[in-house]
Amino acid sequence: MSAASELERLLGLATRLAREAGAIQRASYEAVRTIDSKSQPNDLVAALAEERPHDSVLAEEGGGTEKPGATYRWVIDPLDGTTNYAHGYPRFAVSIGVEREGAQACGVVYDPLLDELYHAVRSGGAFRNGRRISVSREADLRRALVSTGFAYDKAITEDDNTREFRALLKNAREVRRDGSAALDLCYVAGGRFDAYWEFKLKPWDVAAGTLIVTEAGGRVTDTVGGGEFRSGASVLASNGALHAAMLAGLAAAKT
Repeated sequence: MSAASELERLLGLATRLAREAGAIQRASYEAVRTIDSKSQPNDLVAALAEERPHDSVLAEEGGGTEKPGATYRWVIDPLDGTTNYAHGYPRFAVSIGVEREGAQACGVVYDPLLDELYHAVRSGGAFRNGRRISVSREADLRRALVSTGFAYDKAITEDDNTREFRALLKNAREVRRDGSAALDLCYVAGGRFDAYWEFKLKPWDVAAGTLIVTEAGGRVTDTVGGGEFRSGASVLASNGALHAAMLAGLAAAKT
């Protein structure tokens, strides 16, 4: 089987698993009020173990297995936006990224309430519900709608993103904070947001969304000087035209 055919099979499986997990979330939405609730993460891992027994899996809720020498690794967040979901706030998603020999290969993010499925395959473009998407063309930060998020340790650390939030709030048209990194990235990819930044992220937060941004024509780097992005830690995603202005704004906030 060719590499392209294998990626199509992986994308199909990721899409099916994301929709199945999303259906569980949708069925119990608004009935859940437990902050720790997740939508059957073990089911995703078990399904992968059955269908892809030789692949590695990294999942937020644990249960994943690293397999030395595996060609593929699945990086999964079965419910990105846990707190939102627990409070009945309608911003959450399933995120599934697939890496081939350490490089991003394909990604799927599914919003079960809007029934929007984003996907991308390396060098194949980005799509929402099967239609190609692309980043915005906005080049003026003063007219830009940007988004961010805050880490879980914000109450106990000085490195809490509040200085950066204030700086961008003063310089952009508006800043949104919706609590789902995967959806924020997809909204940059589709042009709803012009840029997004966040600190202290985990690999499963961004494994699918960052590929979707780059395949939609955007740019993804770290937040310090625009260095090479590495899965997790800090991320700045933009339409490209605003990247320098976003980096400058984030840097100025620290002075």
